[in-house]
Amino acid sequence: MTQTSAVLREGQRAIPPEIIVLAGCLIALITFGPRAAAGLFQIPMTEAYGWGRDVFSLAIAVQNLLWGLGQPFAGAVADKFGAVRVICIGALLYAAGLVVMAYATSAGLLNLGAGIMIGFGLSGCSFNLVLGAFGKLLPERWRPLAFGAGTAAGSFGQFLFPPIGNALIQSFGFEMALIVFAASVLLVLPLSLALATRGAAATAAVNAGPSQSIAQALAEAFRHPSYVFLVLGFFTCGFQLAFITAHMPAYLKDTGLPVWVGGWTLAVIGLANAVGSLYSGFLSSRMSKRWLLSLIYLGRSVAIAAFILLPATPVTAIAFGITIGLLWLSTVPPTSALVMLMFGTRYMAMLYGFAFFSHQVGGFLGVWLGGILYESMGSYTFVWWLSVALGVASAIINLPIKERPVERPVPQAA
Repeated sequence: MTQTSAVLREGQRAIPPEIIVLAGCLIALITFGPRAAAGLFQIPMTEAYGWGRDVFSLAIAVQNLLWGLGQPFAGAVADKFGAVRVICIGALLYAAGLVVMAYATSAGLLNLGAGIMIGFGLSGCSFNLVLGAFGKLLPERWRPLAFGAGTAAGSFGQFLFPPIGNALIQSFGFEMALIVFAASVLLVLPLSLALATRGAAATAAVNAGPSQSIAQALAEAFRHPSYVFLVLGFFTCGFQLAFITAHMPAYLKDTGLPVWVGGWTLAVIGLANAVGSLYSGFLSSRMSKRWLLSLIYLGRSVAIAAFILLPATPVTAIAFGITIGLLWLSTVPPTSALVMLMFGTRYMAMLYGFAFFSHQVGGFLGVWLGGILYESMGSYTFVWWLSVALGVASAIINLPIKERPVERPVPQAA
């Protein structure tokens, strides 16, 4: 039994690692699914209310930004007091936001529901909190694969929800589709009980190094160049993913392809991502994490460039979905593993949360620029090529990262 397991068993009923991983994966699947299907609602909602794509894009951009902004604070609260209450509050806010979005007849209500409520809700219940709980609850040998499994489960949610959403929209309208999605998010509440962590006071004993406050942990992290490089590189991941998620169905429709192609492209991205994330988790424990990240970002740039240069057909769209899906969230296992390697598990949820904030700033700009530039230029071409350039930049910026724990002064004996 590891020291971590022993500490967490003291004073509370032990939960088998298999149950922890299963519950965490189901939470990731459920919470990632509806937001991954957001692009399906752009055309029916803009047509119903006469909005431009920039209106819908702004709401989803705000969602991405607030998801990232709330993540460090949600992570800090989970690190300090435990994960269950944070996850439950996040799930309730997320479900309420989907209901508001269903009946949003004005841009203001759309921004409230799809933007503010879902954004802050995701910050409290998405796979980021799950990965933080995995780092605290699981033995060390379980962690790399669990990080990959948790990320892959979120990806499988992306595979399941877009086809379901498409079918619900076609059969019952977008309002009912959003209500069904809201009901599914409430399943997170009972699942969260398996991720009960005891907060910083109970886990301090299992972390090497001196005792730290939150302020000291943040100061240490942002003085560490490798962490800064990691955070900056993660910006590109958010830009690319959010742009594709929000605008791919509309982009494919503009090329003359039927609506089902957009839904199934998002779905195969999710399915391929489940494979890519698991394999990335496997590779994270067997090769240099910085090189793995660099190759992922470079591979994305090549895939996007090939996609926009080739004629748009159902075959090229699905092939792109499979290719980009294998690289979709495969950045998460090595990124989270590097954060844990550098700083330990005590403040992992918070420090990964700041990296994720950079990711979501990129997501905000990807979605928002997609809508703004489409309305001004009449196409998505500029944003596609910007995604390619950012991928190359992130491939380069990850190379100087040093894969070792941060150097801390050794306490001297009295």
